[in-house]
Amino acid sequence: MSSTLQGTLYHWRNRYLLMRHGHSQANEQGLIVSSPERGLDAFGLSATGERQLDEVVENWAWPVPSRIVHSDFLRTTETAGRVAKALGVPVEKDERLRERYFGEFDGQKVACYEGVWVLDDSNAEHASHGVEPVARVAARMQAVIEALEARFEDETILLVSHGDPLQILLTAIAGKPLTGHRNQTPLEPASITLVDKSA
Repeated sequence: MSSTLQGTLYHWRNRYLLMRHGHSQANEQGLIVSSPERGLDAFGLSATGERQLDEVVENWAWPVPSRIVHSDFLRTTETAGRVAKALGVPVEKDERLRERYFGEFDGQKVACYEGVWVLDDSNAEHASHGVEPVARVAARMQAVIEALEARFEDETILLVSHGDPLQILLTAIAGKPLTGHRNQTPLEPASITLVDKSA
């Protein structure tokens, strides 16, 4: 797999808003929740995350999306649902927007991230400790946009996902090596990034 996303994303027919889920119970507890077994039905938004999203929708400062596509983890589903209700737009799930799987570190403390990111820095293909390779995350995130590009035109689409996958995607969009995805400014919970490559 390539370490950067290739030409199919150079000119897009749609505009995309990339949103990290609101502050979650996993954030609150300092836990890595990256498997469907842990993340689909538990570790939703924290009270802080709910307040964040209330503020985001009350002070919406981006183009209003025509649709929302989100990871099927509970924290992203709840985030998307709150935004969709406030803005009156349809939602759909896409498993390809899920959190990066952190292998044997799933369920462990977030301090374990650092060791994985050190390995990422030298090899975007590594799967040490059962971790999902950065290149694979980039490929599935790219596939979401490619599928939406085939279906729609001149729309604004909000993608609700997770910190690592979104940073990896933004790194690739910038045409930078995926090994440097942690050089991307970290995305805060409930933050939104506008990406428009239709020009």
